[in-house]
Amino acid sequence: MTSSLIGIDLGGTKCAVSIPDGDDGVREVARFASDKPAPTLARLFAEIDRLQPGDDVVFGISCGGPLDAERGLILSPPNLPGWDRIAICDQLTRRYGGDARLMNDANACALAEWQFGAGRGTRNMIFLTMGTGMGAGLILDGRLYEGTNGNAGEVGHVRLVPTGPVGYGKPGSFEGFCSGGGIAQLAHRFWPEALPDQLTAREAATAATLGDPVALRLWHEVGIRLGEALAILVDVLNPERIVIGSIFARCEQFIAGGMQESLRREALAPSLAVCSVVPAALGEQIGSHAALAIARCHLRPVSTP
Repeated sequence: MTSSLIGIDLGGTKCAVSIPDGDDGVREVARFASDKPAPTLARLFAEIDRLQPGDDVVFGISCGGPLDAERGLILSPPNLPGWDRIAICDQLTRRYGGDARLMNDANACALAEWQFGAGRGTRNMIFLTMGTGMGAGLILDGRLYEGTNGNAGEVGHVRLVPTGPVGYGKPGSFEGFCSGGGIAQLAHRFWPEALPDQLTAREAATAATLGDPVALRLWHEVGIRLGEALAILVDVLNPERIVIGSIFARCEQFIAGGMQESLRREALAPSLAVCSVVPAALGEQIGSHAALAIARCHLRPVSTP
């Protein structure tokens, strides 16, 4: 592999720049808060300048959808206000040369977990982000399935109930119940007297760790809704493994009971019997692993490992 690789993980709360560390590893060289496009891109370019990439560089950019992956456009993701039709691939290649590929963050994380993490060895796997937002990456029959224009797997937009916390601009959606922002909204129903800035998914997790009964009921509700959505995926796609990142990886002990309750009630028993639900294995650097997986995939398309 002669080209140099640079990964860019553009998330709703942070941006990270990474380079490979050996064949499978990753080294983050910068991590900073995401902002509006102009200041974020200025900081991003400054960090890349320090790496002094050659004109054979390949950039992998992982970002929440919606995107036009084919044209390298970021199309107003709900967790990145102001990022409206940002041609990030074009900006990178005009400035540095080389190549750039943009991919939905859930798809990219699915690739990373499939190649190097909790999905290794599977042919049919679903990855769920469960972080700032909720999206899915689909590995079907040993290949990443991206859909017609790269937007397959936007499961966060699925409405679970008519009303509820708002996620992806839709009340009662999967993202509304099972993302960081949605869980913070849900927490207001359990602690109505609290101020908005006192309620975050992290604070709710801390309270549950301390045995707070209200917090434990909140996380059981999150688990119930997660299981309802997973049952749809199990019935429709019949995966052998569902890998869930971020919040689930940190709070599985509070979520798993409600999730399994819903799965047993809602999913087809034969399909559920062959499917395991596990936390992501790549930890807090999964976004950087994902961004580099995009760059590697650009050079060397992957299929069943």
